[in-house]
Amino acid sequence: MKNILYLTFYFEPDLCAGSFRNTTLIKELALKAKGKAKIEVITTFPNRYDTYKVDAKKNETVENIEIHRIVLPAHQSGMKDQIMSFKEYYFKALRITKNKKYDLVIASSSRLFTAFLAYKIAVAQKVPLYLDIRDIFYDTMEDVLKNKIIKAFSLPVIKYIEKKTFNYAAHINLISAGFKTYFEQYKRPNYSYFTNGIDQIFINNNSVLTESKLSFKKIVYAGNVGEGQGLEKIIPEAALRLGTEFQFLIIGDGSTKERLIEKVNEYNLTNVIMMSPMERKELLKVYEDCDFTFVHLNDYDAFKKVLPSKIFELACFPQPLIAGVGGYSYKFISENVDNKILFNPCDVDSLVTQLKRFIYKKEKRSEFIRKFNRTGINSQMAETMLQYI
Repeated sequence: MKNILYLTFYFEPDLCAGSFRNTTLIKELALKAKGKAKIEVITTFPNRYDTYKVDAKKNETVENIEIHRIVLPAHQSGMKDQIMSFKEYYFKALRITKNKKYDLVIASSSRLFTAFLAYKIAVAQKVPLYLDIRDIFYDTMEDVLKNKIIKAFSLPVIKYIEKKTFNYAAHINLISAGFKTYFEQYKRPNYSYFTNGIDQIFINNNSVLTESKLSFKKIVYAGNVGEGQGLEKIIPEAALRLGTEFQFLIIGDGSTKERLIEKVNEYNLTNVIMMSPMERKELLKVYEDCDFTFVHLNDYDAFKKVLPSKIFELACFPQPLIAGVGGYSYKFISENVDNKILFNPCDVDSLVTQLKRFIYKKEKRSEFIRKFNRTGINSQMAETMLQYI
């Protein structure tokens, strides 16, 4: 029996794209590996949002999956808190894996350091490393870090870690084809491009095509409220200019939520409603009852390569999709998603103008759902993983 180590910072029952992706993928991998391999998962207790608390077992075994959840210190999603949380995960993961033998190490990573931890373990054991890369951390830090001294020190360190990790990997999956040009510098790995996908819970939703009877159009955003989304740069100004004919409902938490609230209060807005993160089953009802769904990325060069998981979730619903994105995401939505309002990040003028002119309709995106069903994506991706044992 082979042993596979799978490292992911986020796993069920946490509420985030990393958790949704890895939970279903690990279950598919375990199913395909049954009788051939055991999967040991090292993850964390739900920690994506400080306001979301849920019970989970510290250690559990479900058939051929063994799960270890590491308790992290309380945090508010800021940079310092995230560093401390990862430090805890890093050293406890090393402790759990000490004196164990693996045949393959897999990591799903957006901030690079989970990938680096996997690299350290794989190198020590002289086994293949398979990486699922959900973001280019170096690019993000180049945009996000404002302090020149911290930036001058941090970026070379990040690049060094990146080179060590990616040059060792046997296989790298890139969640966005927009990452392809960046990774051309790393010749050794085999590459695949399995995107995020649509979970069955959204495919089975009971959305209807009738319009709501509210006196205003409700626009829903659900997810992280952080630097990457830049909601404070688009929503307050848009809400002010659109007036009471439109309402923004923001469901989520994150490092820039207070900034968004301050702007809403500064403008005395009554058409922006804030809610805490909620379970997916509750969220389904909110999506079904809204008039528009909304996704937005901040105006950073790094985000021109990404492909937000939120697009796959929202395109399941018949409501028009409002997307403020650039680069590869803009191209992807243009080519794959019908019935949308598409504008460049932080472009309030374009958003407001298009919304006011939009001829409202709902329509089901059957071809999109067929093409990006997560079940099919997970099946293919798991097969590529098992090639290395």
